[in-house]
Amino acid sequence: MSTISLRLPDSLHERIRKLAKKDRISINQFAASALAEKISALETEDYLSQRAKRASRAKFDRALSKVPDVEPENRDKI
Repeated sequence: MSTISLRLPDSLHERIRKLAKKDRISINQFAASALAEKISALETEDYLSQRAKRASRAKFDRALSKVPDVEPENRDKI
């Protein structure tokens, strides 16, 4: 495990402290979770961008052609 020194504005530090206390976790756990969420979001964006580059209208039409042509249930109608 690594140690880092992080400078935060007092207002942000106070908000983090309150949220961590509310969740009954340490500030370190809170920060690690927040960083993991951010990393996940950025990596998901990269993944989706890569997948989008492989997309084609022909593949979309082929997949859509497999969907049955039926009326949506009443709860699904717009």
